[in-house]
Amino acid sequence: MPISDKYWDKAAERYAKSPVSDEATYQRKLAETQEFFTPHMRIAEFGCGTGTTAIAHAPYVTHIDAIDISENMLQIGKGKAIESGIENITFSLGTLADLNAKEESLDAVLGLNVIHLIEDRKSLFAEVARVLKPGGVFVSSTVCLGKSAFRFLKLLVPIGKLVGLMPDLYVLTEEELAKEVVSSGFKIERQWRHAKDGISVFMIASKV
Repeated sequence: MPISDKYWDKAAERYAKSPVSDEATYQRKLAETQEFFTPHMRIAEFGCGTGTTAIAHAPYVTHIDAIDISENMLQIGKGKAIESGIENITFSLGTLADLNAKEESLDAVLGLNVIHLIEDRKSLFAEVARVLKPGGVFVSSTVCLGKSAFRFLKLLVPIGKLVGLMPDLYVLTEEELAKEVVSSGFKIERQWRHAKDGISVFMIASKV
């Protein structure tokens, strides 16, 4: 099991109990995302964590595939879905590529608070483009540390991973993120910064 899986399995209970740090911003993200949803849609969320966002979106679409690399996160998510009476989410262990979705089979793909944890963004964005229908939407929220005082965290990541205190973390700028998304075949529909010092970037992009 990769060390990142161990980190998130260990963090699952604490993560599930942590309150949303900025409720107003979270609700804005949900609302803006749901503007692009219709009831017939089939969507996927990779890096779904404990399923909070998938559960919030479930009433607005036909089906959600919720994917994560942490089995403990998924078990918590399954329990929350049952408690909420939500039956149109399938939780599965792995990555977006592991879902093996058919080409142009999904109406939306969500990757929230996860892209900065993935090394090979080029392959990830290519897979998102492959599985999305033309006009489908890619919704992301990404920590972009490249121009912040926190950019030097990348120097601590190897030590933090070794002792199990940090997951994988990759430093990029908002401009790099936008360029990579556009070059992967998307048109950016919404893009705005939030969190302390504006280090997080919320983005909705449509497949061209």
